[in-house]
Amino acid sequence: MSQGQPQRRRPDQSEVQEPIKYRDVFNVSGELADRPVAPRDAATAQAAENLVLGENPRGGPAAVMQSAATYNERFGLVGHLDSTKVAREEGVTVTETINPDGNRVVTENVAGQVVAQYVEPPVPMASPGGALDRDAITIGEALEASALTAGDKPIEQSDAAAIQAAEMRATGRNEIAPGGVAGVAQYAASVNPRDVNKTKLGDVLEDATEKLPADKPVTREDAKAVIGAEIRNSTGHHSSRSC
Repeated sequence: MSQGQPQRRRPDQSEVQEPIKYRDVFNVSGELADRPVAPRDAATAQAAENLVLGENPRGGPAAVMQSAATYNERFGLVGHLDSTKVAREEGVTVTETINPDGNRVVTENVAGQVVAQYVEPPVPMASPGGALDRDAITIGEALEASALTAGDKPIEQSDAAAIQAAEMRATGRNEIAPGGVAGVAQYAASVNPRDVNKTKLGDVLEDATEKLPADKPVTREDAKAVIGAEIRNSTGHHSSRSC
């Protein structure tokens, strides 16, 4: 993968540390540049890559952010549930376009700023729906990945909408199954605002592949539907992330 992004400067661990900031790992400017990379930011990036790309590319933005966030948390420079306001409100976006040679051009943005752009050769498809012919993850597995990367996040209405869209794409039905992941997520989103012990993503999405009435490989159309449902139900419509 060729990203053209700067290497992270490694602070001297023998001294009192400054947190690793976005400017240390990406060529960004403005408010984002001065913000520390936080665990929730990394989780958002991982979930976005998983849904759109089906994986977290080695050395990609999500992996870089995870390393920086782990460092910051290990030295007590950020909290485990911390997130960057700019990244949270403006989102993490992963988009794909096809150039004239048939190659995929993947662009990743944090808070509207490009942090990586790379070209990949065409990927064989199993069907017109766009499911990857080999090593494709299923919708259930993508939901489980979200549980791993953002499991501590209390479920909100936008999360429930995205989970509902994912379940409907997996089953091919226009209704959700009683007691399924979408039904539980919708209930949690409705009671969480007044519940002290809030239900989190990890509580609902763990073992999602077993809880779904049906499952199927993720297609690009599935990812777009899930992301769109989340955006439409988000309190702030600036985000184009997936999680």
